[in-house]
Amino acid sequence: MPEQISTIFDKKKKALYPPIEPFRQRILDTDDGHKIYVEQCGNPDGIPVVVLHGGPGGGCSPTMRRYFDPDAYHVVLFDQRGCGRSRPYASVENNTTWHLISDIEKIRKLLFIDSWFVFGGSWGATLALLYAQSNPNSVSHLILRGIFTCTKSELDWFYKDGGAERFWPEAWKSFKGMVPISEQSDLIKAYKKRLFGANPAEQAKFARAWTAWENALASLESPGFGSSPSTDYAKAFARLENHYFSNKGFLKSDNQIFNNLHLVTHIPLTIVQGRYDMICPPSSAQALHHKWPESKLIMVPTAGHAMSEPGIASALISTMDKLKN
Repeated sequence: MPEQISTIFDKKKKALYPPIEPFRQRILDTDDGHKIYVEQCGNPDGIPVVVLHGGPGGGCSPTMRRYFDPDAYHVVLFDQRGCGRSRPYASVENNTTWHLISDIEKIRKLLFIDSWFVFGGSWGATLALLYAQSNPNSVSHLILRGIFTCTKSELDWFYKDGGAERFWPEAWKSFKGMVPISEQSDLIKAYKKRLFGANPAEQAKFARAWTAWENALASLESPGFGSSPSTDYAKAFARLENHYFSNKGFLKSDNQIFNNLHLVTHIPLTIVQGRYDMICPPSSAQALHHKWPESKLIMVPTAGHAMSEPGIASALISTMDKLKN
């Protein structure tokens, strides 16, 4: 699921760290048709932390560097396959969860990092948990926001009647009304037909609608309609997200993450969750916390989904400040 980037912060809350410029940027060739953009910033000798963005398809932004003390952390960000500055853009070929997990390990080894903190939100939290389960010795701490585990119930909440649409009926009406009534029982399938169709204008139209529905629900104080993303951004975001959700995250079973928690519960985990998150409701965060005895759950009382919301940003920065000592 996505993150909505905002520059508005409550002055009473802890502000983001000043902008940090990358000290090295590179392209990682995956040898199967993709070129992954990778950047490093902060202190090369600091605590290594990899940032996993949301979506799939959201890409990284300069704002994501600003949750970390630049003197304490060696921050690694990368754009997952098909989005951001990675190429080919909006491509779903050789683009699965397991390709992404392989990419993360390649980056770690390329940078000669033994183990690192993994920082991710929304889809980034899903990817972080699956990466940790596949490579538990590579992860020294998980810092996750807006827990999403790519289960059918979570997808149904957001893409079927009876879930998030009850809170945002006007936005849902616009999103659902894009397709004929005969196809409205499976909106992921209906949008897939158009997002991957032969008509570029139709692709763009449905990509913007898909992205606008999520953006409309990202912030607690949303006016009820999404921002208007560029067509290029919307195309990558919508196509990749639809591709992953159509394939149920490429998981072997619906509850795979929870079924394999025994592989990772020895790893320290901190969860930051907005109480009024309409994209990734708190029930998943609570369930994960309950099954992970040594985990810490920070429930932000007045916040939705976006990592840029004041309460979420404050909790994330406070967490990273405590972990650097």
